[in-house]
Order: sequence, then structure tokens, then C-alpha cells
Amino acid sequence: MSEYLGESEEKLTQPGFAQQVAIAKPTSRSKSKRVVVILFGATLALGTFFALRSQKHKVDSTVAGAEDYSVIVHFGTAYQGDMGVYIDALGTVTPISTVNIYSQVSGQVLAVHYREGEIVHKGDPLLDIDPRPYQAQLQQAEGLLDHDRGVLKQAEIDLARYREAFTSHAVAKQILDDQEQAVVQDQGAVKYDLGQAQYAEAQLSYCHITAPTSGRVGLRLVDSGNTVFAGSANALLVITQLQPITVVFNVAEDHLGEVQTQLRQHKPLAVEVFDRSAVTKLAAGSLLTLDNQIDTSTGTVRFRGEFDNRDLSLFPNQFVNARLLVKTLKGSVLIPSAAIQRNGTQAFVFVVDKNIVTVRNITEQSTDGNTTAVNGLRVGEMVALSSFDKLQEGTPVKVEPSSQKASVNAGVQP
Repeated sequence: MSEYLGESEEKLTQPGFAQQVAIAKPTSRSKSKRVVVILFGATLALGTFFALRSQKHKVDSTVAGAEDYSVIVHFGTAYQGDMGVYIDALGTVTPISTVNIYSQVSGQVLAVHYREGEIVHKGDPLLDIDPRPYQAQLQQAEGLLDHDRGVLKQAEIDLARYREAFTSHAVAKQILDDQEQAVVQDQGAVKYDLGQAQYAEAQLSYCHITAPTSGRVGLRLVDSGNTVFAGSANALLVITQLQPITVVFNVAEDHLGEVQTQLRQHKPLAVEVFDRSAVTKLAAGSLLTLDNQIDTSTGTVRFRGEFDNRDLSLFPNQFVNARLLVKTLKGSVLIPSAAIQRNGTQAFVFVVDKNIVTVRNITEQSTDGNTTAVNGLRVGEMVALSSFDKLQEGTPVKVEPSSQKASVNAGVQP
């Protein structure tokens, strides 16, 4: 050990080694300082980063809290307008007439002049039945009629001769009386023959069947070549009148008074019909009449509305939703129906004033589906159309107008 220390001291005393040591010592210290500085700077940077991040998080939380504090709602504006008071009912499309055509004569079908589902008009040819037997019967009746007319004419001539002879006292009164009665008998025979001829003519006309009314022909029930019989229970064809057409619907007896009031004033009441979903409007017409008694089993009265049905949108026996316009409310306050909320039996809306929500009870007067006439609001007041689950009395909100499509759908006045 002493040898090692002595050797070290000897090396330190050497000029070259001393210079190396002098140089090495300062280099090691600078590296240490540099590491310390770097570590300190890194620590400072990390501290600054986390401090700024924490401060940013607080700011973001504050901003987020402020945004959550204001609920975004779409709104509609109450405006003034007219609204109809309607009675809604379920109805069935009922044709004015449905004609079942039967054969009044027996014979073979020679021709069918219609197509299935075709619209025919009154007087159009439909079917031809073999007319030859009935032409023969008519000819026989006409021949017998001509014969009896000749007999009658001869009897009338003889009667004129007997009267002239009676005035000259050439024949007895009994012969004159007998001739007069012979003329009466011949007149009766002519009348009978005339009736037989008319009957045969009518039977012959039944061989050519024409449409008794305008309407749509149903599916074909007989074909050319079939034999039909008079008095058969099977119809040859069915014609249903489609233009105009009616809708029969049941209305509760509670509404009978207000409807009769309008009818007594001779005011036509408009009726609209919608499809099964009550969304698509099918036709518009007017109230034709109502039944003469109340159905005691349902407490309703049957109403009948008439429609032109030019586009054939109404089909017989179709189920529809009918709306009867009883009267029109003038100058009512109208709002979108989507704004109305209900709490039990009470209807209310959220009124937005200066970005603050107020709960307002209202009374519904009438509605057409998208728009409702109400009492309890003023024209120009804004009502919320969305975010109902976040709203209550005094809730601050941020209002945004609805899009044009949404406004139309919600009934908002443009």
C-alpha cells in the first residue's frame, strides 16, 4: 500500500501527469454541473407543464359547466290565424248504388261486350242472349193481334149495318144487341192480343242487356256460350257506382246538437277523409245527410258525406278516417302541436322569455294535427319545441330557431 501511495505521489510530481490531472478535474465538475442544470430545467419544465394543464383543466371545467348550465332549445312562435273545429270519426266508403244484374230470360249467351273492371256508362251494351225464341213468340203474338183486329173490324161493319137496318125495322132489336156484344168481345180479344205482343216484345228486349247505371264492372261471372236461366240466384255481373260516392261514418250523439244547428241555418258542412293512418288526405266533399235515429247500442248517429271521387281515390268498402268541419274559429292564437305537453289532464307549454323558461298552462280549442288553437298565450310569444326533459320553471336556455323543414312539420308560421 505504501508502495502504491509512493508511486502515486511520484507520478503526481511528474510534470506531464500533473497537467493531465489539472485538466481532468475541471472537466468532471463541469459535467456534474451540466447534469444538475439539465435535471433542474427538466423538473422546472414538467412543473410548469402540469401547472398549465391543471389551470387549463379548471378553465375548461368552468366553460363546460357554463355550457351545461344553458340548455339549447328550438322554438316556435305563437301567431294569429283561423282554425277549424272538427269532429273525427271512423267511416266506410259506401257507393250510392250497387246493381246486381240477373237474366230475365233463358237462353245461350251469344256475346259479352264488357271487360273486367271497365268503367261503363248508362246504356252501354253488356251481354247478348240468343233472341230467336223470343222473336218467334213476338211474331206469333203480332199475327194473332192482326187476326183479331180483322175480326173486330168485320164485327164493327156488321154492327153498322144492323143499326141501319134496325132504323128501317128490317131486323129485330135482339139481333142488334147481339151484334153490339160481339163487337165488345172482339175488342177484348184485340186488347189481350196486344198485351201478348207487348209481353213478347219485352221478353225480346231482355235478350240485349245494357248498363242501367254508370259505374265499374266487377269480375266476369259468365262467358260467351254459357246458358243462363230466368230467375237464377246467380248474377250475370255487378256494377258499382263510383262517381259520385259516399262515406258513412258514426258520430257521437253529444255532437248532434252543434251539427243540427249548422244544418238548420242551411250551411254546407265540409267533410274530409284520410287513409287508414290518418296521414294522407284522400278526398274532400260535403255532408249529404244524417240518419233519422240514434243507435242505442253505440250512442252514435250515422252521417253520410258525398264526394265527387274524380280521381277514383275512394274505393267501395274502404276503411277511412273522416273529419267533419263544424265551425271555424276566427283570429285564434295558433302554436305548433309539438310544443304542447301534458301533465295528467292539464296541457301546458314552456314559454321562453329572455332566455328563461316559464311553465304556462293552456287550454286547447281545436287542432288540425300540426297546429293547435289555444287559450292562455299571446301572439308573438315563443314556445319550446325540444329538450323538454331538461326544462323546468326558471331554466336558463339558449334558443335556436328550427330549420325550415322542421318548422313546416311542426306547424310553425313561416
